Amino acid sequence: MPLWLEVIVRTLVAVVVLFALTKLLGKRQISQLSLFEYITGISIGSITAYISLDVDTDWYLGIIALVVWSLVSFGIEFLQIKSKKARDLIDGKGTILIKDGKILEDNLKKEKLTNEELLEQLRKKSIFQAAQVEFAIMEPSGELNALLKNEYLPITPSHLGIKVAPESEPQNVILDGEIMDEGLAAAGLSREWLNTELEKLGVSSDNVFVGQVDSYGQFNVDLYDDKLKVPQPQEKASLLAQLKKCEADLEMFALSSDNKKVKVMYGDCSMQLQQVIDQIRPILSQ
Repeated sequence: MPLWLEVIVRTLVAVVVLFALTKLLGKRQISQLSLFEYITGISIGSITAYISLDVDTDWYLGIIALVVWSLVSFGIEFLQIKSKKARDLIDGKGTILIKDGKILEDNLKKEKLTNEELLEQLRKKSIFQAAQVEFAIMEPSGELNALLKNEYLPITPSHLGIKVAPESEPQNVILDGEIMDEGLAAAGLSREWLNTELEKLGVSSDNVFVGQVDSYGQFNVDLYDDKLKVPQPQEKASLLAQLKKCEADLEMFALSSDNKKVKVMYGDCSMQLQQVIDQIRPILSQ
C-alpha cells in the first residue's frame, strides 16, 4: 500500500474511533471540561495524530491507547456521579470571590485572578460595580456567577406581587424562504394570514431569511438582504397586539387573586376589554 494511502486510511480509522469514543463519553466532554477532561482531550488528540502519521508503528497500538484513555475518563466520570468526595477531589469546589460587596483578595490570589480580570468577568454579567454584588463565586468550570444585592436587582412583577400571563415561545413560520406549515399550525394561523402579513410588509416569502410570530400574533421578519430596511409593523396591528396582551394580563390577575372583589373587578374588566377587541378587530385587521 502506498504511504499516502496508508496515512489516509489510518486517519479515517482514527476519526471513526475517536468519534465513537467521544459519543460514549458524553456531551459534557465538549461543553464543560474539568481539569482531568482537559488533560484527556489533549492526550486523545495527540494519540489520534500519532495513529495518522506514525507509519513506522503498528496502528492498532494507538487504538488501544485511545480506548484505555477513554475507559479511564469514563470510569472517572462514573466515580464523580457516585461520590461527592470524588467530585470535590477531581473537579474542585467553587471559590467565593465577593461577599457582601467586599472582594476577598486571598481567594482571588488562590484562583490566580487579578482584580482587573475579576472586573472583566463582572462586566460580562452586566455588572460594573463590585460593591453592588451580594455574592460572587468562581465555579469549578472557571465561570463566574454573581448575585446582585436586593436594592440593585431589577424590579419584576413577582416583586410587586403580580402574576402575568405566560409567554409562549415564538413560532418559526418562514425559514430560508420556505413557509413552515408546522409553525403556522402551532400558532393557529393559516397560509392566507401569512400571505396577508407579507403583503402588508411589501415582501415575498422568498426574500425572508427568518419569519416568526410571537404569542400575541405579531409577525416579524429578517430579510436575506441586510441593506433592505424591513417596514415597521403597522400601528393598527401593533395596537391590536397590545390590547390582546392587556386582556390576557387582566384575566391572569383575576385568576391569581384571592380577593373576591378584586377577582370580580379584573374579570369584568377582562370581559369588557375582550368585547371592545371583538368590535374593533375588523378595523385594526385591515
